[in-house]
Amino acid sequence: MITGKRYKIARRLGPSVFDKTQGKKFALRQDTKAGGKFKRAGSDFGLQLIEKQRAKVTYGVNERQFKTLVQTIIEKRPANLGEALVAALEMRLDNAVYRLGLAATRQAARQMVSHGHIDVNGKRQSIPSARVEVGDTIAVRPGSAKKGVFNGLDERLKETKVPSWLSLDAEKKTAKVQGVPKLAQNELAFDLSQIFQYYSK
Repeated sequence: MITGKRYKIARRLGPSVFDKTQGKKFALRQDTKAGGKFKRAGSDFGLQLIEKQRAKVTYGVNERQFKTLVQTIIEKRPANLGEALVAALEMRLDNAVYRLGLAATRQAARQMVSHGHIDVNGKRQSIPSARVEVGDTIAVRPGSAKKGVFNGLDERLKETKVPSWLSLDAEKKTAKVQGVPKLAQNELAFDLSQIFQYYSK
C-alpha cells in the first residue's frame, strides 16, 4: 500500500518515480488537484534538482550514494556518461531482482535482498546496492522459496517481461546477467543530461 508521503513525492516529481503511482488510481486522484498538472521548476538549477531527485527516488538511492556514483562516473570519463549511469543504477542487485519480476516493486526487492532471500553466484547476498556483473547468477535462496514474500511468484513471473540484459529460468527461479543494460532517454523517468549538469558545477 502506498503512503500519503509517497503520493506527495509523486505529485512533485511525476508518477513514474514509484511503481504504485503509475496506475489509474493515482491519475484519478491527480485530476482532482489543480487540473492534475505537476509543478515545473522555474530555473535551470531547479530543473536539474528535480531530475536528480527523480533518479534518486526511482532507484531508492540516498544523496551520498548518488553523488558518489555520479562523480565517480564523471571522473572516469566514459565514452557515454548517460549509459554509464544507467548501467550503474540498473545493475544494482535490488533493481535486477525487480527487473526479473521476483519482487513487485523496487522497495520490495530491497527488502527481499536485505533479508537474505537472494543468492548471487551461490552465495547469500544481503546488500541491495551490490553491483551484479555480466556472467553472474541470481537466484532465490532455496531456504526462502516457500516464504510468504514469494507467494504468487509463479503467476507474477508469467506476466513479467524480462529485459534483454537478463535471462530467467522461471521454473528454477534462477537468472543470468548476460549483458549491460542500455535504456533510451524516453524509457527513463529523468533527464540524464540535467543530472550531470547539476553535479558538474
